[in-house]
Amino acid sequence: MKDVFNIFRREFYTVFRDHGVLTFFILLTLAYPLVYTYIYSNEVVREVPVAVVDRSATPDSREFVREWDASPGVKVVAHCTDLEEAKRLMWSKEIYGILDIPADYARDIRRGDQAHVGLYCDMGALLNYKTLLQAASDVSLLVGKRIQVQSLPYASRIRQEISASPVRVEEVKMFNPAGGFASFIIPAVLVLVIQQSLLLGAGMIAGTARERSPRGSMVPDIPLYRRPWAIVLGKGCAYLSVYLVMAYWIFFVVPRIFRLTQIARPADLMIFLFPFLLACVFFALACSFVSKEREYPFLLFVFTSVPLMFISGISWPKEGIASYWLALAKVFPSTHGIDGFVKINNMGATLHEVLPEYTALWLLAALYFTLACLLYRREIRRRDNAKGKNL
Repeated sequence: MKDVFNIFRREFYTVFRDHGVLTFFILLTLAYPLVYTYIYSNEVVREVPVAVVDRSATPDSREFVREWDASPGVKVVAHCTDLEEAKRLMWSKEIYGILDIPADYARDIRRGDQAHVGLYCDMGALLNYKTLLQAASDVSLLVGKRIQVQSLPYASRIRQEISASPVRVEEVKMFNPAGGFASFIIPAVLVLVIQQSLLLGAGMIAGTARERSPRGSMVPDIPLYRRPWAIVLGKGCAYLSVYLVMAYWIFFVVPRIFRLTQIARPADLMIFLFPFLLACVFFALACSFVSKEREYPFLLFVFTSVPLMFISGISWPKEGIASYWLALAKVFPSTHGIDGFVKINNMGATLHEVLPEYTALWLLAALYFTLACLLYRREIRRRDNAKGKNL
């Protein structure tokens, strides 16, 4: 255990002496959650600029436009004479949607036929599309109820309301009351920040050690580094001590600053996060062996953030992901960490209810600890063989 402590002390000193590693371990984990959460802190899209092509030009069509413009997510900034004029505004990004009201809109309503309106959206921004479509659907239902009530002039008020809305629907948004993007995606981002920053920092340390070693070895040629398990434990404890502090900042302080959904019991969340941090630490140590130079982690690990987000099932339903991608996702601590963190923090689950994710994280921690030990054992033998040849 003396070797473990000495390795821990050397590695801890390395983390705070290397400015690059310090950037990933401290500055990135401090700043990235703040910046990313601040960007999406508005939660929902408001006042999306749109244009209207009203070819009906009747009181009925103007009523529809007024109701649509009154929606919190819509702002009518232009009235165009035809679709081509409106399309030019969309191509120049002055608007993101076009409401097209045909010439026979009011006539169809008066005849008792079904009237139609056209909604054209710029699909380059899905949140804008969702906002505009929701507003148009709400207005069409509201106008439809008014028309139906007007067709029953002699009925009682209660009978008119029942006829207009025979089934009353109440929308309850569970675990995300605002229906916002930040409450939906930020929990997954917070988990990924831990794993990815560890991969980058540990990989940079390993690449630097190889560059500075005359034999290109990650393991220093001193008696202290003779036991693989001691190396893994010493390095792992150094990284874990740093990330216990950073995890408190990421998972407890940042959500509170931006008032994100946070209904977890702190004790359950802390117990769940401990094996997640262990799995991430040992995973980073095992992956650091592919880092041959100091800059390798940028090429190897940075691009994996987006794919890991997708295959975790948080940004796209798991039912729509191929089974082989789901199987691949299970080897990453972030997948189980995202599932468990969202269930505990956003849905109020207990530790018992996330037992599959909790168990998987402990298994991954044991697996990657063993793998890291085996890799360091091979590295030690390679170092000793190279040393013997030189002698």
